Amino acid sequence: MASGNDGSGRAPVAIVRPTTTVTSGVGVTQKLVTAAVAFGDLMQGTFGPQGLDKMLYKTNGETAVTNDGAKIVAELLVKHPAAKAFVQLADAQEQACGDGVTGCLLFASELMREAGRLLERGLHPLVCIQGFQTALEVALNHLETVTETLSDADERLNAIARTSMTGTTADTGDNTLSSLLVEALLTVASEDGVDFEDVRMAKRTQGNLFDTRLVDGLVLDTALTLDRLPRRLENGTVLALTCPLDQEETVRETEIEVEDAEQWMAFVKARDALLKGKVDAVLATGAQAIFSAESIEPSIVHALTDAGCFVLGGLDRSGVEDIAQGSGATMCDHLDDADASLLGSFTSLEIETGESLDGRRERLCLRFGENAGLVTLDVGGGDGAAVEETIRGLYDALRSTSLAVKTKAIVRGGGSFHMGASLAVKEAAEREAGRERLAMEAFARSLENIPSTLAQNAGVDRLDTLLALRAEHRGGARYAGIDANGKVAEITETWLPSKTLHHALESATETACGLLRVDQVISARGD
Repeated sequence: MASGNDGSGRAPVAIVRPTTTVTSGVGVTQKLVTAAVAFGDLMQGTFGPQGLDKMLYKTNGETAVTNDGAKIVAELLVKHPAAKAFVQLADAQEQACGDGVTGCLLFASELMREAGRLLERGLHPLVCIQGFQTALEVALNHLETVTETLSDADERLNAIARTSMTGTTADTGDNTLSSLLVEALLTVASEDGVDFEDVRMAKRTQGNLFDTRLVDGLVLDTALTLDRLPRRLENGTVLALTCPLDQEETVRETEIEVEDAEQWMAFVKARDALLKGKVDAVLATGAQAIFSAESIEPSIVHALTDAGCFVLGGLDRSGVEDIAQGSGATMCDHLDDADASLLGSFTSLEIETGESLDGRRERLCLRFGENAGLVTLDVGGGDGAAVEETIRGLYDALRSTSLAVKTKAIVRGGGSFHMGASLAVKEAAEREAGRERLAMEAFARSLENIPSTLAQNAGVDRLDTLLALRAEHRGGARYAGIDANGKVAEITETWLPSKTLHHALESATETACGLLRVDQVISARGD
């Protein structure tokens, strides 16, 4: 970047490296629009219940087949600034709502496409931004009018979970998995609300998807330290330790001279007495299942097993925390503090043995009963990429359903809201006297891209379907949308959390407006 030759004989002043390129004016907008449109075109085919999958081939040779927008975006190695903005947009939508990533990206991409056309016709970027923001307010107001209230026992909870799973490998075509998800959330719900993180996922590695079960507790893959440990216990108590149960190590190096066998035996007896004291301290609590995040001396394991206890050490701290949360136990950081008041309870403890690709597989199934603080969805099927994709679909459905339970606000899907909001924005644009009207109309067309994409992916003509849907809404059918077969119909079984659409509209508009404010792209790489 240098000043032009002013005839003074002085050399131009360079403030950047010679390899740096600077793009200004319309060229900047076109670069950003082109990248945004390319991103939208990449995701378009995966949208909706009839969306197709993408095969992702990673640099390490691994492959994944998915139509989950968040997964696809996370695996892309993008370098364009606009594409990186879309990656951040997808991450924000996933973190906030857990679902709706693809729809959010499609809407943002279409906003950029429409904005590019307006800027080519001479509309100022700030005028376009103002029009988008005004249209966003109208769309959000329309969202409030079509939002419905949800109750905890509402049958539409199943529909929300089923909607999120539709088109993924977790879609079984019935209520099998959706009902399990809803039951899991209602089990861990409390007066403070519901937290999706209280629902764990595990691979059963046997049977098929219909063999998925809900465990009112935890399922942990573990390796038993002793074969004669109890294989099953019922109605017992739990002690959760974060301290080791073994011989304490000294911090100083000490040499002890043993002159005869009696002295050696006295030393061994003293050591055994210390270990026995630890065993007695544990047994004094009345615990029948002892779990520790640290190591446990083998002799202590044997002694506690002889007393009929189940003992397992060396667990991850997070695993012990889960056991404590689910059973109602209090974590014990030092054995001197252990007493009956710290114990939790379980209804059954069972060791399940099966086969895996690596040979024998042992799992601890710990049930806590109806008041479990944690539950686990034990997903049936194999141990490959297909099950991973199923769990991803279940997790998205879990996030979406928990969001609906928290907010108590849901809205119909199938593009029903988008078409209604589009018409509302167009009506508001008619009352706008300035050039912002052009941007508002562009915003409305971007909203219509959602139902038209649903129709296209279902294999029907997008234009004819869009015109038919628009006519239905103008005729007063405010709940009309695109069903799973691409037909225009009243939406009764497809439901979404209202916040998912609210966040998608806001974040997509914010991203598009942020890119439209860019008037120069300075690239140090020279591309």
